[in-house]
Amino acid sequence: MNFDIKRTGRAVLHVTDLDKSREFYDALGLIETESDDENIFYRAIEDHNHHCLWLKKKPEAAVEVISYRVNADEDLEELAAFFQSQGTEVKWMEKGTQKGIGRTIRIQDISGMPVEFYFEMDKVERMLQRFDIHVGAKVQRIDHFNCAVPDVQKAYDYYIKELGFACSEYTTSKGEDNIWAAWLHRKPGVHDTAFMNSVGPRLHHIGFWLKDPMSLIDGCDYLAAKGLSKTIERGPGRHGLSNAFFLYLRDPDGHRIELYNGDYYTGDSDFDPIEWDLDDPQRQTFWGHEAPDSWFDEASTFLNVYTGEKIDTKQPTLEKRKPSTVI
Repeated sequence: MNFDIKRTGRAVLHVTDLDKSREFYDALGLIETESDDENIFYRAIEDHNHHCLWLKKKPEAAVEVISYRVNADEDLEELAAFFQSQGTEVKWMEKGTQKGIGRTIRIQDISGMPVEFYFEMDKVERMLQRFDIHVGAKVQRIDHFNCAVPDVQKAYDYYIKELGFACSEYTTSKGEDNIWAAWLHRKPGVHDTAFMNSVGPRLHHIGFWLKDPMSLIDGCDYLAAKGLSKTIERGPGRHGLSNAFFLYLRDPDGHRIELYNGDYYTGDSDFDPIEWDLDDPQRQTFWGHEAPDSWFDEASTFLNVYTGEKIDTKQPTLEKRKPSTVI
């Protein structure tokens, strides 16, 4: 392949009430770069680029697109040619049509998800040592997307064989060949994207990286003090998968956010992916309370990049079920 995808870059979410959304995302410690009556652009503490999260005020909540950054502008041309050679329609978004970002390409991927690739984004002040404005969980950077898809094996094969992702961890069922979930990366961490067997395509969550476990606890305290403790859906706890210390929250429109710390380096060429059994009691929860049904059943709706309409979902090819052990 002649293109280089670097990492998870940004997400564009549709929300119904900017004031309520601002209260929630400010409380996580994200930094507002700019806003108007219809939009809020957020970045995290480490970011030197304009935004990693764009909230658009719309009548209905949805996910417009999830985006990956590439290494150079030329990679966009290479990706466009690659997708077109496979019969995939490529939608160019020229520079100036989106705030703070250069030209991008958008496609519907192999699972039907709206995916975007970009290189250029406006530079802004990095807030890493502006400790006077660090609040809440002090979110450092966007880390990953977790996506519910009807055919994990299909998504896994395509992202690894065609887009150059690598696998860090995956889930099977009692030695069967079928993959129930997979964690794939371009940066040398556990994941930039994960695929889980479910009704889809839908976005399960956006993961944001924290500098240490105490930041997660600080985030819980800050949310509670702001009267937002009911936004906590699951956690704190630790995943067996990825070794992540986690907290899951729901924003005012139900979009799920994970606050996350504690994964590991995966950049060595001889790294071997870790296999987990679906019913291993320490797979999803190394310690912590059992995940609620909402965590398994609910996710955000994707929009079609060509029409803007909601994407129809399909039942998973593998039987959808919760693990049989208490987690």
